[in-house]
Amino acid sequence: MLTPRQIVEKLDEYVIGQNDAKRVIAVALRNRYRRMKLDDDIKDEVIPKNILMIGSTGVGKTEIARRLSKLFGLPFIKVEASKYTEVGFVGRDVESMVRDLANAAVNLVKNEEIEKNSDKIDEYVQKEILEKLLPPLPKGASEEKISDYQKSYERMKEKLINGSLDDLNIEIEVKENSLDTNPNLPPEMQNMQESFVKIIGVASRKVKKNLKVKDAKVILRNEASEKVLDMEAIKTEAMRRAKEEGIIFIDEIDKVAVLSSNSRQDPSKEGVQRDLLPIVEGSSVSTKYGVLNTDHILFIAAGAFHVSKPSDLIPELQGRFPLRVELDSLDEDALYEILTKPKNSLLKQYIALLKTEDVELKFDDNAIKKIAKISAKTNETIEDIGARRLHTVIEKVLEDISFEADNFIGQVVAVDEKLVEEKLGEISKNEDLARYIL
Repeated sequence: MLTPRQIVEKLDEYVIGQNDAKRVIAVALRNRYRRMKLDDDIKDEVIPKNILMIGSTGVGKTEIARRLSKLFGLPFIKVEASKYTEVGFVGRDVESMVRDLANAAVNLVKNEEIEKNSDKIDEYVQKEILEKLLPPLPKGASEEKISDYQKSYERMKEKLINGSLDDLNIEIEVKENSLDTNPNLPPEMQNMQESFVKIIGVASRKVKKNLKVKDAKVILRNEASEKVLDMEAIKTEAMRRAKEEGIIFIDEIDKVAVLSSNSRQDPSKEGVQRDLLPIVEGSSVSTKYGVLNTDHILFIAAGAFHVSKPSDLIPELQGRFPLRVELDSLDEDALYEILTKPKNSLLKQYIALLKTEDVELKFDDNAIKKIAKISAKTNETIEDIGARRLHTVIEKVLEDISFEADNFIGQVVAVDEKLVEEKLGEISKNEDLARYIL
């Protein structure tokens, strides 16, 4: 497990600035590791210090938490507080976020196991397809025929692996899963649905399908996963990870705050907060994989708080987010660094996309500075949407190049300051026009 300093260094590769937020989250993550080394009599007493992140949209709140989960393989989900409703109203109940975390944990562990057992799964898929393309020899075949068959089998296997047979049609038998369970249903309904599937035998019924080899590979790979993997062990490990390492990121928490100055607001907003309270405080929630206790799940709430204030949340909920960190707005220099420093920066993404069309895109440094300057100015004069403004601005700069990429095949296309000025100069100077275009 990395130290807080090392965690921040890892995050620096993907997220520019926001050092206070990175430090707080790094310590919260390290404290989980420290807790696991404690004696049992004190370990259960140590609860996570939930975090409230305050900052405008696009400054990196979600990105920090998401990158953290990817870097360390942690079960993670992002939800929006405004999508939930108080119990008794139409909408999603807050417990569904815990069920979503359980599903995310199972998928995470399952994918890890698939990667570990990829050789076994590939072997199963190849065997199933090769038996359709090259039926086994009858019993009692001569040694000569067996030798010829083995040579043909190896040649066919080589073609299958290198993709030469991908467009060939074969007939395979696959399970009919027309009644797959819906993960968003309450666990009681999911269990009933699964029981119904088992009773009528739909899940185990096989149907014949005529498919291209490349499509058969995908279906058979899923089928192989069920046979090769120990799903019970996967579920057990997933529930352990969700309980001990899970992160639930609650965005737009400010949207359910109730302004003390406005008594005419939707009363269900406070209801959502009160429904959130037991989940964040620690409770047991039924999921299709078993009961998940939320005592040690790390909750990170975030909001812009332009209209409301953190103090407009109910006091009990405020108390469950003891760590507060304010994220900085992104100025011109920060936007320039976002374009140039991260491992998979936006510019690198566009360069890679056009590379698939055999077009080499090159950004002049002055052009990058101009893009950052226009983005920062637009954020100041219209509405601050942080780094998300860069997406809109770059799309506008590259729209003709992207559309006419077939005309630039084999060429180096330079994006210079002149091109940026040509595409955005007039728009950025006209506030009304920029409001609609940028």
